[in-house]
Amino acid sequence: MPLTSAEDIRQLLTETRTIAVIGASDRPDRPSYGVMRVLQDHGYRILPVNPQITGEHIHGEYVWRDLDQIGEPIDMVDIFRRPDAAGEAVDAAIAAGAKSVWLQIGVINEAAAARAEAAGLKVVMNRCPAIDIPRLGVPKIA
Repeated sequence: MPLTSAEDIRQLLTETRTIAVIGASDRPDRPSYGVMRVLQDHGYRILPVNPQITGEHIHGEYVWRDLDQIGEPIDMVDIFRRPDAAGEAVDAAIAAGAKSVWLQIGVINEAAAARAEAAGLKVVMNRCPAIDIPRLGVPKIA
């Protein structure tokens, strides 16, 4: 089951340091752009992933083609994809050795969540960390 309790989600956000964002956008009008800024301002290391703008930069961070290109530990993969495309992103997160996946508001894919949990990843679904961080009082990362 995806994490739903405030305590579990707060603990996950407190333990997380590095977040890869699949579906990262360089357009300020897109939700991922603003969420990445909030996460970065809170102290997280952001690794944007978007094959259409690989090699560019968002909020000062290099944009990767896909997760397996990153080559460093990833604590969480934040997924900004349609629900039917989220499974591919979850499978990439599992293959990359991520510790957790976070499916954004409106991104509900029970089968993908079950695969992630079976692989030992923590799962949050249909929520936004930029909303939960202040709501849950998650301390800023030093």
